[in-house]
Amino acid sequence: MDRIVITGMRFYAYHGVLPEETRLGQEFLVDAELCLDLRGAGRDDDIRQTVNYGKVYRTVKAIVEGSTFKLIEAVAERVAAEVLAQYPNVEAVTIRVHKPRAPIPGALGGVMVEIQRRREA
Repeated sequence: MDRIVITGMRFYAYHGVLPEETRLGQEFLVDAELCLDLRGAGRDDDIRQTVNYGKVYRTVKAIVEGSTFKLIEAVAERVAAEVLAQYPNVEAVTIRVHKPRAPIPGALGGVMVEIQRRREA
């Protein structure tokens, strides 16, 4: 299956279990892999046969910055569901939500969740 991969989308949002996370906010990074057939778009050079990357970015931004969730798992689930709902030619998605400054004592580069969802038949 062909893929469109949008990486490193950066957002400032207010997700987290701790009160200071939802009050102060922090940076979140999101990657989206969209699985769809790109043959027609490549052959005909026609954007109607693919997905507009800018629109996908705006969809992700609206969810990540426009809502508050306790868990990044919930952020990822909502993004995946919305991408599948808004873009009918996308057959499956992989969404990664990275929280670089997760409030965990110790030295780490953050926490990330990755989910994969397919369009239901």
